Amino acid sequence: MTAPDPEQALRQTGWPGFRARLFHLYFVLRRPMTLGVRGLIHDRPSNSVFLIRHTYVPGWHLPGGGVELGETMIEALTREVFEEGNIALTGPPVLKSLHFNRRASRRDHVGLYLVEEFDQPTPKLPDREIAEAGFFPLDRLPEGTTPATLRRIAEVLEGNSVSPYW
Repeated sequence: MTAPDPEQALRQTGWPGFRARLFHLYFVLRRPMTLGVRGLIHDRPSNSVFLIRHTYVPGWHLPGGGVELGETMIEALTREVFEEGNIALTGPPVLKSLHFNRRASRRDHVGLYLVEEFDQPTPKLPDREIAEAGFFPLDRLPEGTTPATLRRIAEVLEGNSVSPYW
């Protein structure tokens, strides 16, 4: 008997899943390949990371999103971490890895950046996209942190080997 797939528990169903598939179809038709960014926001003094919980997909994730037409990956990262976390980059992020996100589609790629120089003047308040957000100590990550998020944290902060897949 094979072990249950931990990603399957986070698969969207019903209206949210249908909406997510519609958005993805829109981007597939608009762009033959999609490129995204995620930020591993690491607060070294407290040994904590910033995670978000969306209103439209389950689980806790690293902040990030799609790179728009005419936008660099760092511009997209800067925009996304500000929108999703009220976090402003105060130093250069470090590109740690690139991943093929085959669970999203056969066309999706994600760049992972480590961010250790930042400012968050006020905590991120919930809105239509972000249900919850905050810093969590590495030894007390919230229940429901996605397997991909856990893998990225282990790769960057614990030195685990980097997977080519998200």
